[in-house]
Amino acid sequence: MNKGRYIVSSNQRISSTGVWKMILHPAERCVFPELRPGQFVNIALKGHYLRRPISVCDWDSENRSITLVYKTVGAGTRDMSTCLTGTELDLLAGLGNGFPIEGKRPLLVGGGVGMPPMLALARAFLKSGIAPVVVGGFASAADVILEDDFSALGIEMLIATMDGSRGVAGTVLEHVRKIDADCIYACGPKPMLKALSKLPQPAYLSVEERMGCGYGVCMGCNCPTVDGYKRVCKDGPVFRKEDLVW
Repeated sequence: MNKGRYIVSSNQRISSTGVWKMILHPAERCVFPELRPGQFVNIALKGHYLRRPISVCDWDSENRSITLVYKTVGAGTRDMSTCLTGTELDLLAGLGNGFPIEGKRPLLVGGGVGMPPMLALARAFLKSGIAPVVVGGFASAADVILEDDFSALGIEMLIATMDGSRGVAGTVLEHVRKIDADCIYACGPKPMLKALSKLPQPAYLSVEERMGCGYGVCMGCNCPTVDGYKRVCKDGPVFRKEDLVW
């Protein structure tokens, strides 16, 4: 875990449905964290007692930047969206266990704002010489995010929308069932993760719970597993599908 001050260099709305992209750089003398795909940061915001956990979408160690993509769903994220360039924030970075890099035919699945951590994961697979298949599930065309970012990596994101306004109509399963994958990686709403856990392939699923501390002390983000309750912030957020109890 890395604690430090970070400066907002960009904070822009990227969808009409309230999704924002924030780019941060560490302040002077702040050590840049070692990050893995699937990890998250915990952000302190003025006027809010608890920090806000946000998945890391991407990072650039050479340029010392962290990219976060988040949706305004409550007071905390609404306040995040008002942060101007130059705003200084206190971050705990490099939290959680992240995704392993396994499989020769990986399938990366994101549901809504579960899509962001798939970008860093796709980049990691490409770096290892493996091109993953990426599927994104959204409510409508207006909710589609990061399509251009995946395209910049040379990856066409397959899209499913519940209202049929982009891609195939329905859930991500409309695509997933047709793809020959040997391992599934996913982040998104629990119904999607539960459905993916029933498929025959090994799967690593990133789950979400309300958090207090973000690093395993307060025990406030427990989820049921076959070995009893586990802390999502410390033992997760990524779990093997067979370890989860739905």
